[in-house]
Amino acid sequence: MSAGTVRVFDDAEALARAAAEDLVACGREATARNGRFTVVLAGGSTPRRLYQLLAEAPHRGAVAWDHVDVFWGDERAVPPGHPDSNYAMATGALLDRVPVVKQRVHRIQAERADRGAAALDYQREIAATVGADPDGRPPALDLILLGMGADGHTASLFPWSPALSERRRWVVAHFVPTLGVDRVTLTVPLINRAREIRMLVAGPDKAGALAAVLEGPPDPERLPAQLIRPEAGRLIWLVDRAAAAKLQGKP
Repeated sequence: MSAGTVRVFDDAEALARAAAEDLVACGREATARNGRFTVVLAGGSTPRRLYQLLAEAPHRGAVAWDHVDVFWGDERAVPPGHPDSNYAMATGALLDRVPVVKQRVHRIQAERADRGAAALDYQREIAATVGADPDGRPPALDLILLGMGADGHTASLFPWSPALSERRRWVVAHFVPTLGVDRVTLTVPLINRAREIRMLVAGPDKAGALAAVLEGPPDPERLPAQLIRPEAGRLIWLVDRAAAAKLQGKP
């Protein structure tokens, strides 16, 4: 298991451009390997610029969009058109602007009243898409994009959440007491099976958490991002200088 490597960029724009180049490279490799590219998108503010860049030249023409299967790392309990929806953000910034196949865009239906059933259905949809056993070991998706909050959470794996101890299910629904909301999220077992993981972290408000996650003692209940350690894949942290300001080492 690897804690990953860290790349530091001057600002969020440079970070987003590097992430776009990474995604294009991962997509080419995956498509050449097995004829498809499975990518998990992140929500939040940091990835938005990445998605905008992917929808523009030259990146737009460098991705075989008709071979891409799109998933999400987590979703809020809101309708798909809601301003807080991760799906809505990615759709507006990217998916409506590229020739992705509609049937290959796999949305988490977190607005359903029974979010536990929505999580189970999403696990089954992932399995059906990649030809895996929905009751077996998680598949190795090609690329998972993640962000990190100022509290050290990633996806919707929040500090002291019961979801952190999940070892069997790939997707769970849970209540986040600190926010007073329900979320549906991928779990650590699925995330850590990925071939490639990119953790995008930007802004001075993330500096303390980033230093604690990367250089502090193990405390994954308080800092869930510490749980992201791919089994056999590669984890790269893409961070801007503001987020890296409290790191003692030299990335």
